[in-house]
Amino acid sequence: MMSSRLPPDADKWMSRALALARRGQALASPNPMVGAVLLRNGRVVGQGFHTYDGLRHAEIIALETAGQAARGATLYINLEPCCNQGRTGPCTRALIDAGIKRVVAAIPDPNPKVAGRGSRQLRAAGIEVFTGVGESEARQLNEAFTVWITSRRPLVTLKSAMTLDSHMVLPRRKGRRRWITSEAARTEVHRMRHASDAILTGIGTVLADDPLLTDRSGLPRRRPLLRVILDSRLRLPLRSQLVRTAREDVLVFTRAGESSECARALTRAGVEVIRIGGRAGRLNLQAVLDELGRRSLLSVMFEPGPTLHQSALDAGVVDKVRLFYAPTLAGLPAAAQPVRARADSKLRNLSALRIQSFGPDFAVEGYLRDIYRR
Repeated sequence: MMSSRLPPDADKWMSRALALARRGQALASPNPMVGAVLLRNGRVVGQGFHTYDGLRHAEIIALETAGQAARGATLYINLEPCCNQGRTGPCTRALIDAGIKRVVAAIPDPNPKVAGRGSRQLRAAGIEVFTGVGESEARQLNEAFTVWITSRRPLVTLKSAMTLDSHMVLPRRKGRRRWITSEAARTEVHRMRHASDAILTGIGTVLADDPLLTDRSGLPRRRPLLRVILDSRLRLPLRSQLVRTAREDVLVFTRAGESSECARALTRAGVEVIRIGGRAGRLNLQAVLDELGRRSLLSVMFEPGPTLHQSALDAGVVDKVRLFYAPTLAGLPAAAQPVRARADSKLRNLSALRIQSFGPDFAVEGYLRDIYRR
């Protein structure tokens, strides 16, 4: 007879499954990050996490590790087991055949092809299924996958660094760029880049700072961070660091012709150039995101200058913001201040607000929309 009761220490084992899932960061995309733990008589008999190149799903790796010890075991997993045929067979069938007694899944799979069907198949086979343990953390872990699988557009996170009086740019000193935030904050930004499939900025930032826009976290990733530049007039210099380091990982959106001399020169240098429409000299951000979504990019981090920062908000393409503040007052004259919001700009309230410290700096994070109702 089934107990119909959630096992003791469920939170503990789900935390372990989530920790395993996080090991798939930058290795699982465009699939979700999933970790699985098999427990029998209070002892771990199998565990695993998914990587895209590894092909096998987390629960399959756990089952293979456990062998016959999987019979009668409880599976803790941060995402509902799949029931559809994809690159691999349905995991629900494997769990049923292995004699699993119970499945504790943090959240349903947002993939419309699964979305509760996996749990129903398991229950129909006599397996107990519990959901909701570690739900909040599990949703945040795979929020990019949720957005992409339901809209075919990437999750957009807008990141900016600024002083307490909202300056995003400081005057150069002796011709050199001045960082606004501390090394601790910049290290966190590279962790954010590592968790993203693409990073996007405007040509103004490139011309002013000549950035690399690379993931320098030192952590492994399956595919290079795609560096995306919005450049309506195709002014990207051939001697810029972006072009000189391009290895089919730099993508430029422009209104200029793809067969122009500049476009051909960039293409020869290893930069991909795509012509896209726009108005008033600005590119269509919705169309840019559509193209990135078609490339199976789950997440893109905007690291814009002041103008693109405002344009992204005005266009309504931002899902999430993370603003890094330094305990500094720039106090610059009005002529030197960055572009600020127009008087007719809409006020936007952030939800699920979180504040974190990084050295002397702090970051404010929140959502501009409910990604589960996007």
